[in-house]
Amino acid sequence: MEEKHKTDTNRPKDIDEKVVQLFNTYGGAGVDLGYLLCDQHVGSTNKVALIYKESADSETKYTFTELGEFSTKFASVLTDLGVRKGDRVATLLPKSPELLIAVLAIWRLGAVQLPLFTAFGEEAVDYRLRNSETSVLITDKKNRDKVKKTKDKSKPAHLSDIIVVEGVDDYKGPSGDIPFWASIEKAINNVQRVKITGDDPFILIYTSGTTGDPKGVEILAKLLASIEIYMRWGLDVRDEDVFWNMADPGWAYGLFYSVVGPLLIGQTTIFLNAPFDVGVAFNVLKKLKVTNLATSPTVFRVMRSSGIPNEVKDKLCLRVASCAGEPLNPEVLSWGQEHLGVSIHDQYGQTELGMVVANLQFPILQRPLKPGSAGHSMPGFKGVILDESGNELAYGNEGQLAIDTLNSPLFSFKGYYKDPEKTADRFKANGRYYLTGDSGSQDQEGYIFFTGRNDDVITSSGYRIGPYEIESILMSQEAVGETAVIGVSDKLRGEIVKAFVVLKAGFTPSESLAEEMRQIVKRKLSAHVYPREIEFVKELPKTPSGKIQRFLLRNH
Repeated sequence: MEEKHKTDTNRPKDIDEKVVQLFNTYGGAGVDLGYLLCDQHVGSTNKVALIYKESADSETKYTFTELGEFSTKFASVLTDLGVRKGDRVATLLPKSPELLIAVLAIWRLGAVQLPLFTAFGEEAVDYRLRNSETSVLITDKKNRDKVKKTKDKSKPAHLSDIIVVEGVDDYKGPSGDIPFWASIEKAINNVQRVKITGDDPFILIYTSGTTGDPKGVEILAKLLASIEIYMRWGLDVRDEDVFWNMADPGWAYGLFYSVVGPLLIGQTTIFLNAPFDVGVAFNVLKKLKVTNLATSPTVFRVMRSSGIPNEVKDKLCLRVASCAGEPLNPEVLSWGQEHLGVSIHDQYGQTELGMVVANLQFPILQRPLKPGSAGHSMPGFKGVILDESGNELAYGNEGQLAIDTLNSPLFSFKGYYKDPEKTADRFKANGRYYLTGDSGSQDQEGYIFFTGRNDDVITSSGYRIGPYEIESILMSQEAVGETAVIGVSDKLRGEIVKAFVVLKAGFTPSESLAEEMRQIVKRKLSAHVYPREIEFVKELPKTPSGKIQRFLLRNH
């Protein structure tokens, strides 16, 4: 009988004991988010909670004490508007001090934050506000106009109040809007923190697939256990670290691990409120002497493509670097070791789950890195590979990546908000297995390899082809900055492989260069998987978190 997936026997026993301890801390009654995420860190040390930057040269610091005072007063403002435990309050704000103040105020009241990404348009904002039944929105001048208007009102009927950050020009929004800072100045600091249970939500975040409406995911308070484990063991964030998670808080990885995680463990977080620019990013790394960096593989690919400026290279202070969102190409892994001086640790998670697979950074839990692998199941989770019938596969076989909920004490996803049909699609064997929607494999040492989204797998002449391996071969070529591989319809083969390629500066698209790429893939990988079509493009479509949107390329 072939051996199936086992529990990680190489993990120290006290690690599993810590998992149980954290689950008991955050999974029961009396979870006080206001205390856990702010007030426990307030004291005589005047610890900095936020370093806020709008450019490489600007900088403003906010302590936990200041955030505590502002957020308590703002909680009083929300209370006066009728916000109570369990109510939805939306934030349509950039990376800013106001965002931290707002979310802390929401959580002090036991209310639920609805994060809205600032790149969303009017329809995306409106759908989430309506579907979540949100009545209060906190935004700023730049994003105020994204609120869908009715014929005779400046806001839809379901929104009772809109709070607007005034800004330097004292903007107060349309008539009826509530000014953010002016209301805080008038408020009295007399709100008591409201406790919730581990099974109560404190975030309602929407995740988008390739088809259908966005799906609402209620993030329960018990997820704090998983978040703390990832911060301490997945990222190895230490008290002495200068920690920078570059992800935007409008999305799960940024919200969970640049806002909630740092607030929970009392770590200073960095907000750079500016469009991404690789030169600015390098300057921030240098000036702040960042030691612990978390970002997307896309950022590392751009860094590799642009090169590290000479005035920066010798002044980097990185101790560890991590990424999540897409598989990390071996070429980028090698580049990081050579040019950043650290091994970039790839990791895997979902909006629904948080991080569940990781190349752990914590020293006693570290394992050798394997190119193409996101690592092992996180403590508190057990990842498995299933066949199409929902049966666990033996090592080395490709199938559906799933979470064995029965053996995952930190699994907390209950289902999609108001959508039982989509929820049912995600579970097999009476709820035993949660299907991630991704394909992958697992080797005998427990390393999990991500192949791609189930709908990204290419079927050509009976062969199942994952895009990742082809992309990695193409990325190894000197001319290639970025690439994405998809399947396109073909009468003879069902599908053929097509590659979209972004060239580095100094290289010119040509058929001879395309043919050279085809031959390299044939030689290094296999004759049946090479890209029969190659299209050179200036850029690849990406989500705001940096993931390549292959479904847009398929509609190209």
